Amino acid sequence: MKSSNLWILTEERPKKSVIGAIIEKFAKDHSIACFISNIRILPVLNKDRNFSFVYEVKGLDSTVVKKVYLITVSGYSSFVDFLVFYQDDRPTISDTPVYAIEETKTDDAESRNTGVFQRASKFVFIEYFYPDIKEIMLYSLKVLQKDNATATNIFGTRCLLTLGVEILGKTLESAMKPFSSIDELIQAKNSMNPPPKGNVPIRITKKSSVIEVSGRLFKSGSLSHDPNIGSLSLISATLRKLGWEGPIIITEHGLSQSHVKPNNKFIKICGRFGLSLAGLTIPKTKEDKPYWKYEEEGEKLGTIFIHLVVENFTTGVSIYENHAGCERGYFLTKDGQPIAVEKYVDRESYKAGDKDQIIHLPDLVLIDFDRANIINIEGKTYANMLDGIAELQNYDAFEKTYINKYYPGFSIRRTVVLYGGYADKIERIEVSFLLNKNGKLILSVKAPDLFVEAIKNLIAYWGL
Repeated sequence: MKSSNLWILTEERPKKSVIGAIIEKFAKDHSIACFISNIRILPVLNKDRNFSFVYEVKGLDSTVVKKVYLITVSGYSSFVDFLVFYQDDRPTISDTPVYAIEETKTDDAESRNTGVFQRASKFVFIEYFYPDIKEIMLYSLKVLQKDNATATNIFGTRCLLTLGVEILGKTLESAMKPFSSIDELIQAKNSMNPPPKGNVPIRITKKSSVIEVSGRLFKSGSLSHDPNIGSLSLISATLRKLGWEGPIIITEHGLSQSHVKPNNKFIKICGRFGLSLAGLTIPKTKEDKPYWKYEEEGEKLGTIFIHLVVENFTTGVSIYENHAGCERGYFLTKDGQPIAVEKYVDRESYKAGDKDQIIHLPDLVLIDFDRANIINIEGKTYANMLDGIAELQNYDAFEKTYINKYYPGFSIRRTVVLYGGYADKIERIEVSFLLNKNGKLILSVKAPDLFVEAIKNLIAYWGL
């Protein structure tokens, strides 16, 4: 195989275990002999000590794969978690990726829908741009997989397998195999237990020349029912894969014509697979935007940078992450147990009108064990600095419910991390770190010692 570079483009905060799994998968599929150990994701600095907005992945020893690079990107709509390219130069929109990978920490133990259906539409949507791409669902489970999967999970997994999506990181039960016929798929779906009273069940009715699939798509005033968008997309794509060429009509959707917009991802999927919405007209869609772009604006460029540089160049670690536009993480206790963070201190009191029950979530929480300090971080763009400073006042409930409970005796510092603008100094004491658009790394005079140590060690690593 030709020697080249592996490029991993992602909207997510990259995790060592996931990046390692992607590299292993590529090496196995292409029969590349290599050794993978102690994965590190390191910001690449230029000669001026500025961040190049590229990360280099260390820990791969191979005579074939020269370098592994990672870059933060954004999708215009329904972007998978990782696009993987194998080529010498930085990918462009016109290049063809090797893999489309969707990563999830969610299994039946937490949610029946999120682990399969809410992500399924991403695989269906990406085929609009890359029809022959290899698709992978990667489970990086933080909680134990249930002994027996729910019928919902089994059905969704069978659909994915029928479409050729490869499942990694999860044990497949004997029942999880591709569907062999349209009738088998219909029987499997219609035999599942109905939803609670008042919900529209997803049921498939096959007539002589038409298949009707019921499912509500209306939510919060628009076409935005994500679980059902995923379910109906996946079912429809699977029916087409199994050979159904006739009309597929979505019924009981709850939509009116005003809700049907040509730029909606489900409407684009309707166009791709020839789906109809009962009683409505599907507008013609024109894909005038590419699938992805390099991220140059978002606040997460700052919080992901400080997250990775701290974890790779100090003994500090993250105990909670909620980077903008990324999958929300778990809160990690002192013994490493993951806890799903709740939205409310007391849900019933909140429903009764007590808005103080809301748990406002920080973007990142880092722990400095050496100094017995926890850093509670709000991420913002430079333009929204004052909003970030104001939000620092909202973390009492989060700190009381999680940090004080699981890390007694640790001091807590609230601070803001910024990305953007072209300023070369920080003027507000509430801000600890700024990554500006030129890639300049700017620490405040009162930055946490953990930040100072991390940046110092990063610069020393590159010999600058």
